[in-house]
This record gives sequence, structure tokens and C-alpha cells, in this order.
Amino acid sequence: MKGVFLLLGTNLGDKKSNLQTAIDLLKEQELAIVDYSNIYESAPWGDENQGWFLNIVLRIDTFLQPEELLRVCLKTEEQMGRKRLKKWGERSIDIDILYYDNLTQNANDLIIPHPGIAMRRFTLLPLQEIAPNETHPLLNMNQSQLLDICPDELECRVSEIHLDI
Repeated sequence: MKGVFLLLGTNLGDKKSNLQTAIDLLKEQELAIVDYSNIYESAPWGDENQGWFLNIVLRIDTFLQPEELLRVCLKTEEQMGRKRLKKWGERSIDIDILYYDNLTQNANDLIIPHPGIAMRRFTLLPLQEIAPNETHPLLNMNQSQLLDICPDELECRVSEIHLDI
């Protein structure tokens, strides 16, 4: 992998505004957005009794180390009122570190690459859009290949919503 990739998702309130606010807050930190996917609308994964999500993948440049980047992501979620009440529950914003270059890490609070990448269309579709040939450092498959074997059958489609990035 070349680059750092973040997945942003939201399914509460003004979802477009939530994504825009999260991106604006991230840009105020030591992050530069160098590429981004379309916004995708996706059926809820995990707990299907909730509203659809808007998701976007960002490729960023940063001098932050992975743990520092995680703190920035969690701080951004907190600033936006994120409450972690239940796993896979509704959220105003969720920010996941998908890849950090070719780094592999398995710590209590941070696993890189994100362990759910290969299992979720709402992650793979936007990744495949902006980094189709980048290889997963553990699975040794690119995003297009991962999408081809992804077991997730939930609906996920490109949205007509656009942001100012």
C-alpha cells in the first residue's frame, strides 16, 4: 500500500453535513487529503435495524504516527458527539484507519490494516475506486481482487451527494 486511507461513515442526522464537518476537522490537524472516493450509500452492516450510511474513503498524507492518527480520529468523533453505546450501532461519525502504508500492527487499541476491510463492500467499493491496484499487506491481494471475493451482499451504491474537499 502507498498512503494512509481513512473510512468515514455516518447514519445519523444530516449525514452530508456530518461527513463535511469531519473532513474539515481532520484537515485542521496535520492531515492533507490527497485523494478521495465518491460518497457511497450503504445498507447498515452488523445491526441492520438502523438507517442507511453514507461512507467515503480518504487517502491522506500525514506526519502523524498511527497511534497519533488514531487519537486525532477519536477526538474528531468526540467533537462531533459520537457515543459508543453499542457495537455496529448508529453514529454521527465513525472514522476508521484502513491502511497506513504497508504497516501491519496488532495492538489492543489499533489494528492495521483494519480487520474488516475484506468483509465489507462499503469499504472495498470506495477503496477500489481510488486504489484498485494497491495490495493488502497481509492478504497479498489488491482491492479489486478483494472485492471480487467479498462475502458481503448488502446493497452499496454511489451517491449523488458531493462535498467540498
